[in-house]
Amino acid sequence: MHHTTRPGWIEVIAGVMFSGKSEELIRRVRRSVIAKKKVQVFKSHLDDRYGGVYQVSSHNGAAVEARPVDSSIEIMRLVRPQSEVIAIDEAQFLDEGVVDVVTTLATRGVRVILAGTDTDFRGEPFGAMPQLLAIAEIVDKLHAICVVCGDPACRNQRLINGRPAAYESPTIMVGGSEAYEARCRHCHSVPKADEAQVRLL
Repeated sequence: MHHTTRPGWIEVIAGVMFSGKSEELIRRVRRSVIAKKKVQVFKSHLDDRYGGVYQVSSHNGAAVEARPVDSSIEIMRLVRPQSEVIAIDEAQFLDEGVVDVVTTLATRGVRVILAGTDTDFRGEPFGAMPQLLAIAEIVDKLHAICVVCGDPACRNQRLINGRPAAYESPTIMVGGSEAYEARCRHCHSVPKADEAQVRLL
């Protein structure tokens, strides 16, 4: 079977907060621009950290312009026919329809680059990320450094008033270093609500 126009594929950059996901997405976008590819960048409207909602920014200050979107359908509506590279940051915040959208784009011949946190603060699969990881041709899983022991961090530790958030807390709570830490499996803590209450007493 031959490609009708140009080959398309899906790349997923996954990992915890502070692992460099957005930085890596920005690097790939900039290289695509240098290669004179037609690029569009999208991000969830929920993420307005580090300079606002109209750019993808990394914790180290790197940034590229991005279009905030509320849904996967909006991405499909805004993609220009001539676009060769589509980058999507904070993919975990988008609805399940993003799987069909990026599959359609890749089949059409677009290189799709997604970055997202693959597990929520509980350490459980986050949003559509499991499906995106499963269908991608290229997967890079990045790690941060555990702030407690220094081992590779694979969990997002949510903190409320400096203490681990209870399991029953809302899944989505946008924040930076004031609300989250990178931790390894062994240093990650998610108490049940009653346990968290006891710790506060």
